[in-house]
Amino acid sequence: MMQRYPDIEIYLAQASLPALNCWLEQTMDAPPLSPAGRGQWKTQGTYQGQRIPVLLVEKAAEGFASLWFDSGETPWITDQDCAQQAAEQLAVEVRCSLGGWHPGDDPDRFWQVLPDGREGPIEWPDSGR
Repeated sequence: MMQRYPDIEIYLAQASLPALNCWLEQTMDAPPLSPAGRGQWKTQGTYQGQRIPVLLVEKAAEGFASLWFDSGETPWITDQDCAQQAAEQLAVEVRCSLGGWHPGDDPDRFWQVLPDGREGPIEWPDSGR
C-alpha cells in the first residue's frame, strides 16, 4: 500500500474561485476561500473529523495557482490522487509532483492531468521568477 503524503499540493491552471469553493465544500465541508494577503486565499476544511488548512496562492508558477492542503489527513493519499479529482471536478489542467522528492531527483519533472482524463509525466522547468 502506498504511504500517505504528509501534505498535498497541486497546481491549477485557470482556477475559478466559485468552482474551487464548490469543490472544497463538497470534498471537505470547507467554507469559501477568503483573502489572506496579496494573491493568497485560505480556508479550513474538515475530513473524517480532522481539520485541514487550505491555502491557494495565485500565480505560484507561470500560469498556475498552487493549492496546498496542510495535513496528512486529506481525502487523498497522494498529490496525484488529488490532481486527478481536481482535473475532473474543475475541468482544468492540474500539475503536481511525481512523488516524494529525494536528492538527485529531477526538480523539473511533474505529473500533468488534463480535464479529458489524459495524464503523464512532463518537464516543467522553473522559470526562476
